[in-house]
Amino acid sequence: MRWLVGWSSIAASFGTVGAVGHHGEGRTVHPVGSQLLWGDPDPLWAVGDWRPDEIRVVTVATPEGAPTTRLAVLGCCGATDAQLRVGLLAARGGALRHLTAWPGSYTAVVQIGRRITVAGDLAGARPVFHAPWANGTAYATAALPLADLIEAQLDIGHLAALLACPETPEALGDGTPYAGVKRIPPGHALILREGSREITGYEAVASLAVAAPQADPVSAVEGVRDALVEAVRARLTAPRHAPETLPPDPGPVPGMGPAERRAARGAPVPGIGADLSGGSASATLALLASGLPGLPGTVLGHGTGAGERLLAVTFNDLSAPGREDEMERARVIAANPRLHHVVVAAGEEALPYASLESGPLTDEPAPSLVVAERHRRRLSAGSADHFVGHGARQVLDAHPARLADLLMDRRRRHLLRPVAALARAEGPSTHSLFVPLAVYRAARRLARTSYRTGLETAASLLPDANRDAPDLDTPADASLASLAWSRPGPAARWLTGEALAEVSVRLQEAALRPAFVQRPGEARARAALARHAADQRILEQAAEIRSQRLHAPYLDNQVVRAARALPESLRVQPGARAAILRRVLAGAGIHDLPPGWGTPSQATSTAAGRIGLRTALPELIALFDAPLLADAGLVEARVVRKALRAASEGEPLPLDGLAELASTELWLRRLVTRRGTCWTGTAAPRQRAVAGGVVPARRTLQP
Repeated sequence: MRWLVGWSSIAASFGTVGAVGHHGEGRTVHPVGSQLLWGDPDPLWAVGDWRPDEIRVVTVATPEGAPTTRLAVLGCCGATDAQLRVGLLAARGGALRHLTAWPGSYTAVVQIGRRITVAGDLAGARPVFHAPWANGTAYATAALPLADLIEAQLDIGHLAALLACPETPEALGDGTPYAGVKRIPPGHALILREGSREITGYEAVASLAVAAPQADPVSAVEGVRDALVEAVRARLTAPRHAPETLPPDPGPVPGMGPAERRAARGAPVPGIGADLSGGSASATLALLASGLPGLPGTVLGHGTGAGERLLAVTFNDLSAPGREDEMERARVIAANPRLHHVVVAAGEEALPYASLESGPLTDEPAPSLVVAERHRRRLSAGSADHFVGHGARQVLDAHPARLADLLMDRRRRHLLRPVAALARAEGPSTHSLFVPLAVYRAARRLARTSYRTGLETAASLLPDANRDAPDLDTPADASLASLAWSRPGPAARWLTGEALAEVSVRLQEAALRPAFVQRPGEARARAALARHAADQRILEQAAEIRSQRLHAPYLDNQVVRAARALPESLRVQPGARAAILRRVLAGAGIHDLPPGWGTPSQATSTAAGRIGLRTALPELIALFDAPLLADAGLVEARVVRKALRAASEGEPLPLDGLAELASTELWLRRLVTRRGTCWTGTAAPRQRAVAGGVVPARRTLQP
């Protein structure tokens, strides 16, 4: 786990309280395992196993007596030093957007005198947190270190909102699971001036009164292509790193080759690799990375390096049938001579919910905790720098609520193809005949519902979510449920009435607050992307392989911006993501794709989840024998155990909701049993987060 942390104080003598003294005295408070980037009066540290090229500090020469002007960029950034200096000068003048315009995934921190600016990303994969501390404000890219710093307790209300409405920013607010630790929204920057804090957005604000001019589809797709190519190029041109020294190879093992033995010892392969699942997202990255033209030092201007082949890893789940077509597409794509194909086969040991007792403590809870072992087995066969296709669906696909945006712009004819596709997905039945009319009515209702009315309606319906929860069996049902300003999450049906009532109060309060309101489809799409990016961040921590870096270019700022420029009429069409990525590859000179490329494969992951739940049922029942979630008043243990048994027997219950409950309970247990703290020094906090290892009891709501 890697993070950065710093703080800003009211007085310049703050360093004598908790940083580096002005006269050489030792640090009284500093993070464990840290690297100091700059010192008093507003210090900044990088913590964790950062690579040398992932930390870049640029300073602009200033006249004598002028305020210090410097920029720290942590992560993979494709900008040159000259571009960093230009961005620093632009940020000094207030143009913060320049700090987020370079290819790659990174966090930028600017210091201009006593003013500190920390820019978050657009997706939320690199969030920024802050908390008040010692007459100032501390900030970090992880919430747990700040919780340790201020000795925070758990915020049970936030956990309730996270389970009840995970894709509703109004319910989550700016909170975190730790009381007192706040998160800045995606697309915003944190500005600190001598301890005082300000949160400001750096993206252009669109008007609700006048529809934005629609970009040309051809130029918009070209923008996505250029952004993806630059994102991949930024990773390929970065310095290569070999894995750190590990225990020696034990020698030949029957049935295991060198790659398998290396994976068993927990070491990635040196070089660059990519997932190759047979889907459009990962295949696009693998093909771009293997044949990106114009890289220096390559043979004939192609390939990832001189004579180097890209390692393509395909995960073959032997326990969940139905992936034969996807595996065949991956095999056809891997026939490319610039790819070295490795198939990782796994059985029950890699199903969801496997090895729940092992795993690190992550920064926050997320549904990905129950599939961490599954991903770790795949990634252990990957490379030191490994591309993953996560985020493509949320970035490129259209959220169903965007149909309401089309109606607001009086573009009804663009609804014909998506509603017809939903009707075909229902199959030949009487119900499918009414799907187009039902979807149109729901989209029109959402387009005519104001933001305040939508939240108030959601707040009034939320307390009954544990009694009237619908079963979303078909794509049409899921799309109809998504055509609202807010809807309960899949785990809401198992929460207690008290927990749902408190989240309902949060929604009612948010409806009364003045806020900038986006179009419903755009707002829902951004919330879904933020939720997925947060889950991806936690997955990287839970399935972390030492010396390995996971790269998700679809979540980069420039790719997200380019995708937002796509016309809505293009995004809502069936198969839009595969068509866009096909054009991206065609623009890069790649035309030969296997039949069926881009076919969705969500059903296989659902089948694997059900098999994994059935296999791990005894462990899950034991996990909820005396759950901490019940101690906090969020669930009733017997209700969850009953749902687990019913789902394992094939009852159509939302598996995502059960995964969220299991992940949150698992995270709570790891949190309260942790040892140590993130801080050391003579003035370090005496208690860690969730001091005493006790989950605080929920307060009783007053009528």
